[in-house]
Order: sequence, then structure tokens, then C-alpha cells
Amino acid sequence: QLQASGGGLVQAGGSLRLSCKASGRSFSSYAVGWFRQAPGKGREFVSAISYNGARIWYADAVKGRFSISRDVAKNTVYLQMNSLKPEDTAVYYCASTPRDTVEEPHEYYYWGQGTLVTVSS
Repeated sequence: QLQASGGGLVQAGGSLRLSCKASGRSFSSYAVGWFRQAPGKGREFVSAISYNGARIWYADAVKGRFSISRDVAKNTVYLQMNSLKPEDTAVYYCASTPRDTVEEPHEYYYWGQGTLVTVSS
């Protein structure tokens, strides 16, 4: 089970850190990705990190502003979001996969429940 947390309301230019914690099983051998879904839109890839942290992926829209990391001991993956923009407003989901094709939602086996991020202008 994955649980995403850390969302909230922030002004444009602000920062938030999302957390994705696994419980019930370790996902130390799984890649973990973050996706987001804005109202009326499809689920969009944001970022992913490989099982050992050696590879990291970012969507072009968040490069240079977001940073992903993982703490194996805490079974948690973080998404640090800086310089937030109103267009970052969405429900953010974390998911895990044993595969290394990380940018497509259908490649993921387990999903968290989502956490809402709202960026005001």
C-alpha cells in the first residue's frame, strides 16, 4: 500500500514536499513515480526514481523546479516542488513498478490515493 501526503494550498512561487510511503511491503526493488491529474485532464507523468536511486526522470514541465529522492530506510519517496506555478495545481499520485519504463501510468502496479496540490496566483 502506498500513501501520498504533503499536498496543500500554496501561493505561486512557493514550495511543497510530497511524501510517498509504502506500508505492508517494501518497494526497495521498485521504481517509484509521481503523476498528476488536473481537473478535466488525463493523468500526467511528473517524475520517477529507479529502485536504487541511480536513475531519475522528470517531465519537461517540472525540470529544474522539482526534485525526487528516496529514503530506503524509511520506505519513502519524496517530491520536492519549488517555484510552484498555478498550472501545477492537480491531484498528485505516487505509484510503484518493477519495470524500468516509468513514464506511462499503465506500467505501474501499485498506486497511492493521491494528494491535492493547489497553487494560487
